Amino acid sequence: MRVNLLTRPSDRSDLRPGTIPLTLTIRPACGLPGDYDYPTDSAALLRLLRRWTDLPGYVLEGFEKSIPRGARLLGVELNDTCLADIGYFID
Repeated sequence: MRVNLLTRPSDRSDLRPGTIPLTLTIRPACGLPGDYDYPTDSAALLRLLRRWTDLPGYVLEGFEKSIPRGARLLGVELNDTCLADIGYFID
């Protein structure tokens, strides 16, 4: 499924030092309703993107640099297994 990924800082303080707590909003890229908010941190999100996408390293580096102020990736292909693992259930 092609999705848009948007991050925003979170006030969670239960995470490891050196990571940025954030909320990841997953939104269908086709414009249909279906936003899903996923609490995570910067390190876990980057691991997820490296594992489940074929995005080039320079794209991930740019995304990582913009996380503190709110980052976004548009039109990212995530398979159903990845989406189900993070709680975004596909009907």
